[in-house]
Amino acid sequence: MSRLLGSLLLVAAAGAFTVGAAPAPQAPATPLDRVIPAPASVDAGGSPYRITDSTRIRVDGSRETRRVGEYLADILRPSTGYHLPVTTDGSGSIQLRLGKGSFGAEGYRLDSGSKGVTLTAAKPAGLFHGVQTLRQLLPAAVEKDSRQPGPWLIAGGTIKDTPRYGWRGAMLDVSRHFFTVDQVKRYIDQLALYKVNKLHLHLSDDQGWRIAIDSWPRLATYGGSTQVGGGAGGYYTKADYKEIVRYAGSRYLEVVPEIDMPGHTNAALASYADLNCDGVAPPLYTGTEVGFSSLCVDKEITYDFVDDVVRELAALTPGRYLHIGGDEAHSTSHADYVKFMDRVQPIVAKYGKTVVGWHQLTGATPAKGALAQYWGLDDTSAAEKEQVAEAARNGTGLILSPADRLYLDMKYDANTPLGLSWAGYVEVQRSYDWDPGAYLAGAPASAIRGVEAPLWSETLTKSADIEYMAFPRLPGVAELGWSPASTHGWDGYKVRLAAQGPRWDALGIGYYPSPQVPWGSGS
Repeated sequence: MSRLLGSLLLVAAAGAFTVGAAPAPQAPATPLDRVIPAPASVDAGGSPYRITDSTRIRVDGSRETRRVGEYLADILRPSTGYHLPVTTDGSGSIQLRLGKGSFGAEGYRLDSGSKGVTLTAAKPAGLFHGVQTLRQLLPAAVEKDSRQPGPWLIAGGTIKDTPRYGWRGAMLDVSRHFFTVDQVKRYIDQLALYKVNKLHLHLSDDQGWRIAIDSWPRLATYGGSTQVGGGAGGYYTKADYKEIVRYAGSRYLEVVPEIDMPGHTNAALASYADLNCDGVAPPLYTGTEVGFSSLCVDKEITYDFVDDVVRELAALTPGRYLHIGGDEAHSTSHADYVKFMDRVQPIVAKYGKTVVGWHQLTGATPAKGALAQYWGLDDTSAAEKEQVAEAARNGTGLILSPADRLYLDMKYDANTPLGLSWAGYVEVQRSYDWDPGAYLAGAPASAIRGVEAPLWSETLTKSADIEYMAFPRLPGVAELGWSPASTHGWDGYKVRLAAQGPRWDALGIGYYPSPQVPWGSGS
């Protein structure tokens, strides 16, 4: 960022002053350009704003703005000990307002000075993302759930911020191991802190079916009864799923459900014998090998099944997208794969959703408007990459999830106690240090819709496992999706990342202390 050194000096000087109190020695305010994801534009300078017991959170008359204001107050009250009423009266303090400007659907402007802080956005999502920036401008102790000493300074200056990409996703595999509603909510809160806006839920696989379908009840009650290693498994009732969708929406994340097909379907095949070509249900599966299962492409009941599942899931999902998987269908011939996708994609459209599939979808004919999620490696064959690039040139949008960079379940190194290594070891720098816009040769930059960090759960059983594998890599993925390419640079990023460590400590997030990050130097 071009003004990094100057803004650091200006803000450090500004931190020597407080508002409404006698001068006293204290730590400087957090520099505006220490935020992750890096803002599009930072102009630092002027006196900081100090949150005190007289601070109010002032909102306009809209219900959405008040909801974001209450969210902010809920974060600040425990640690500051201040009442922080959310009100439409007066001026100054912290103001949240919707207004006209070149913010887009998710951008915002933050103005800070001695008299107050103003967040302006065109849409509520922009205000919410601006609140995440505001959190990071306060000391890490603001995240604690008990009163802390402060002071609570917000550096002076202006941030103007809009995202580079509209798709900034994270995928959670709840099929290999099941995670409860509360565990998913905890991850949603962690994603929201870094402006992630898509939660891709991998709801079905060989090892477990995790969503209740009324017309095919054994999918959940039997197909969801186990998991990798033979544990008890579990599934979401429709009420559970609606609560995840609601909670994600309150954090401005769109839920993208995935039903993987025609492969990765053993849980469904075990639940209903008629879905098998030979009419014989296989046993439930608790291993981790892939590629052996397939729906029976030539049976009409297969499409009745898909229609019912898509219809019920689409009715529960207010978001635009439905993911149909399509990867590793090794037991399905190419001709059958094409036939299957030609039948299934119109079903998704019939129920008002846009198809997303893993990039193998480009081996068939992607529907108009469909998105392909690329999960190949740097050394994936040129022919496979060209197949994806050709689809992109023909109008298919791309979500980039290269496994040897963004798969959060890959081990950091040989000593990592969790995760897999089939795509190699993925340390923090490797995960961050690349440009999505120039990654896939032959694919036009305009086809790139964004990035997504999948987290597969073969080895993960609890929230602490999720966090250890996601942090510290997840914030870098979020920055690749949000920030202008001109702001990217490992040397500067690793210092900003180090400053996040105390915040994760305050939030109770157990993370991998990568030796590539200068922990302690950036706090």
